[in-house]
Amino acid sequence: MFSLTPSPTAILNSLCKEFLSVNVSAILYLMNYEQYGRSTASAQYFLQLAGYLGIPVIAWNADNSGLERRASQSTLQLQLAPSIEHQTAAMLSILERYKWHQFSVVTSQIAGHDDFIQAVRERVSEMQDRFKFTILNSVLVTKAADLVELVSSESRVMLLYATREEAMHILAAARDLHITGENYIWVVTQSVIENLQTPNQFPVGMLGVHFDTSSASLVNEITTAIKVYAYGVEEYVSDPKNAKRPLGTQLSCEGPGDSRWPAGDRFFKYLRNVSVEGEQGKPNVEFTADGDLKAAELKIMNLRPGVSKQLVWEEIGVWKSWQKEGLDIKDIVWPGNSHTPPQGVPEKFHLKITFLEEPPYINLAPPDPITGKCSMDRGVLCRVATDHDMAEVDMGAAHKNGSFYQCCSGFCIDLLEKFAEELGFTYELVRVEDGRWGTLVNGKWNGLIADLVNRKTDMVMTSLMINSEREAVVDFSVPFMETGIAIVVAKRTGIISPTAFLEPFDTASWMLVGVVAIQAATFMIFLFEWLSPSGFDMKLSLRTDTPTVPHRFSLFRTYWLVWAVLFQAAVHVDSPRGFTARFMTNVWAMFAVVFLAIYTANLAAFMITREEFHEFSGLDDMRLARPFSHKPTFKFGTIPWSHTDSTLARYFKEMHVYMKSFNKTSVADGIGAVLTGEMDAFIYDGTVLDYLVSQDEDCRLLTVGSWYAMTGYGLAFSRNSKYVQMFNKRLLDFRANGDLERLRRYWMTGTCKPGKQEHKSSDPLALEQFLSAFLLLMAGILLAALLLLMEHMYFKYVRKHLAKTDQGGCCALISLSMGKSLTFRGAVYEATDIIRQHRCRDPICDTRLWKAKHELDMARLRIRQLLKEMEAHGVKPPHRRLASASELFRAGTRDMTRSQLLSTTDYLGGSARDLYRWPNRTEIAEMETVL
Repeated sequence: MFSLTPSPTAILNSLCKEFLSVNVSAILYLMNYEQYGRSTASAQYFLQLAGYLGIPVIAWNADNSGLERRASQSTLQLQLAPSIEHQTAAMLSILERYKWHQFSVVTSQIAGHDDFIQAVRERVSEMQDRFKFTILNSVLVTKAADLVELVSSESRVMLLYATREEAMHILAAARDLHITGENYIWVVTQSVIENLQTPNQFPVGMLGVHFDTSSASLVNEITTAIKVYAYGVEEYVSDPKNAKRPLGTQLSCEGPGDSRWPAGDRFFKYLRNVSVEGEQGKPNVEFTADGDLKAAELKIMNLRPGVSKQLVWEEIGVWKSWQKEGLDIKDIVWPGNSHTPPQGVPEKFHLKITFLEEPPYINLAPPDPITGKCSMDRGVLCRVATDHDMAEVDMGAAHKNGSFYQCCSGFCIDLLEKFAEELGFTYELVRVEDGRWGTLVNGKWNGLIADLVNRKTDMVMTSLMINSEREAVVDFSVPFMETGIAIVVAKRTGIISPTAFLEPFDTASWMLVGVVAIQAATFMIFLFEWLSPSGFDMKLSLRTDTPTVPHRFSLFRTYWLVWAVLFQAAVHVDSPRGFTARFMTNVWAMFAVVFLAIYTANLAAFMITREEFHEFSGLDDMRLARPFSHKPTFKFGTIPWSHTDSTLARYFKEMHVYMKSFNKTSVADGIGAVLTGEMDAFIYDGTVLDYLVSQDEDCRLLTVGSWYAMTGYGLAFSRNSKYVQMFNKRLLDFRANGDLERLRRYWMTGTCKPGKQEHKSSDPLALEQFLSAFLLLMAGILLAALLLLMEHMYFKYVRKHLAKTDQGGCCALISLSMGKSLTFRGAVYEATDIIRQHRCRDPICDTRLWKAKHELDMARLRIRQLLKEMEAHGVKPPHRRLASASELFRAGTRDMTRSQLLSTTDYLGGSARDLYRWPNRTEIAEMETVL
């Protein structure tokens, strides 16, 4: 027998003299004293020394829960009493039975309080699959003020681990703080109940776990301990491997020898593996790897008034660890002598919550006009009418009227529903009356912030941005989403430039092709044809004494050939005769193939439509920060009386003044103005703009630049509100478990996908994209009209003067058409056209015309008669095609060499000899239609 609290020296002397001297192989340690003070420290020291010596200990001590687990890990101890793990399991079974999901842990500085908290956490983790627990607070009480944390907490269930004396002080302080009333339940451990004494400080209705620590129970456990030892010895001795390992320790505190029993660890394993048959209806006595009892039984105690009004601990049930449904409880007297269990959560409270709509955080939709309710996907009813409008209004009819109530849905509404479920409160959603977010104007707040400052509402729940001005007058929760100020612009399909067909080559390249290459090729081909002996002999046309030799090549026709070959035009061209000129033409054709291939290959790239948008770098972009520095100025705006507006007014004064004329009353108006081109950009909250960009079906919107003034959205409360802490804790939980991220993904996802943008790129071109081709055609028509005017000016004014000076036919070298207009044959054709198109306007003219035609016909008959007479006299007629009389009559023009008019009698009045003296054979070519 030891004294209750032996000194370390007494423990050491006892081990050396009374245990080691008789070669003990195990120690049975039994004690039912529960003070968790010096006695626990003594037991701890004794068990540690035994572990150092390697001697197994079979213990049954009521205060084993106070042993430090870190210190006892080195001991060879088997514990027959219920462990701290058993007690925590039984306590959480009570919470599970009554569906108390959240609780707090309260401990004193009792030995092993850290182990108790760790055991609770491990048990909560094990039960997570079948029942979700939440530990709201973990309070270590060293003074009464430490319990204040529980006052502001929403916890209504407390697990208490302390000595009975410490529990008296803790519960007395809790009573003073009003956290022991009807709605609060305290569940205590064996260390608080001890020997069932009930101090007056304990509140009625407490629950606890307990096992018998009386002397009779202690004596009964000796039998079990002896059986464990005996079965272990039997197993050890019967094992042949232990034949050379006797159970004698042979240890001594004096002289040489081992300081630790070598076979102690081996013998402990045999003891730990024994299985002792239990009493009737109870499982066998077995141990875990840590030496704790596998199966334990605990009593569930309830503190209730006794016969003499004295509070007594009464057993109301039993917890058995080996049964699946290990808890069996009878009727309980609950706190406040209630017959119904407390809810375990705070009583529901009511909040008035003010909001301002802004998709996707809060969307508004009309309620069902028949039922006046909102469907599941349309949110909850929220009031949009003012307090004045609601006066003397029938609520049933108001719920069906969209001007009084709307259905609110969105990110914030889903988040609010989670808060209401977790914290247990009801709420009324009311739209802010002035429809403003809250800014400081002339020293006075408006909008949402004004309602909080004037305490017209309990909380603001919407996409309200946190800033320093607002934080100075209201309390914000931790942010539930980050945001900033962003810029949205519209993507516009770029119109292809009217000069897009020129863009494949730069100006220098076009100048090289147009001024050098085309001119060089034209003059080389013309010159080679001029000088080639096998080409057209165009030099004869320059001789004044030789009649004109017909040829079909000129400088203009060379230009026509060069341009037709260059652009692969399917038109009629006159090719040169000379070999050198033809070779040069082929070289030019090779150049044209390469040029056209490069041109067409690059033309496709420059004729593709491009999306254009204003690429602003951010709010500090000079085109925005100093709007008048760029001409023309950009049109952009925001929403007045918002966080964005107040930020710009503070840091970008010039910009803020400029954009006032472009500001819009709502985000929808601002986005619409950007889409229609009324504004170039719209400045607002970044997350809202990102959402609207993703919702644009045509994918025409785009946020540009970096975000400015990064901040977050938060819940806003009146100054020193009691609700801030509970909402903060829930927000942090939602962020940790991923609820906030899931809500963000659900509400922030839009329909605008990158694949859809690729599909739209294959849409057919509009007229404005194809405008350059039409402009090119129009320019060609105008140029042709100008050439037509010049042609008329030539024939009317220039030709008659040019005919007097062009004696050698030089103009024919430049243009055959011009040369023919100056020759006799050209004059004939011109007169023919005049006669063919001539129309008389009176009968006298018709008579003269008939007379002239009659004379012409008579002249033809006379010519044929003369030809026959020549043949009759044996004179062979010349083999040539004579001009008919009608042709000669219609000509009325000059001969190119004589420059004088020839009448009909000049051809017909001469003899046959004169006909033979006619110049070389003459052919009148067809009128050419090209230069």
